[in-house]
Amino acid sequence: MIATENKTKVVIDTNVFISAFAFGGNALEIIRLFLKDDIEVYISPFIFEEVIRILREKFFWEEPKTEKLLALIRPKANEVYPKVKVSIIKSKDDDNRILECALESKADYIISGDRRHILPLKELEGIKTISVREFLKIRG
Repeated sequence: MIATENKTKVVIDTNVFISAFAFGGNALEIIRLFLKDDIEVYISPFIFEEVIRILREKFFWEEPKTEKLLALIRPKANEVYPKVKVSIIKSKDDDNRILECALESKADYIISGDRRHILPLKELEGIKTISVREFLKIRG
């Protein structure tokens, strides 16, 4: 996907993808904005792999179902390969991969449900960490 200047650039945390696909609700609204091209989503190979792994291991999704999901998401996402490693979140290193993706893509927001590690950051080098509900509220 080719990036455009006027769309909000976001990184969607793994937990938002999982919540959307497993439970629906507000998280699914974020995915709908993404699929309608209303927001510009950046994703790294780590995030793709983590979403698929969790859906398979914890929600018992079969490979054809996860492959269909990837076929839906991958063409619309801007895939980035973070060059810089960070170690900001000491207690859960995997969350640093989300931060790296946001830094590499120069995102406006990280949309997350992680109240323990990511949301408390509030901001990272000008990138706001925001909940699903907060993002939907500012989107109007």
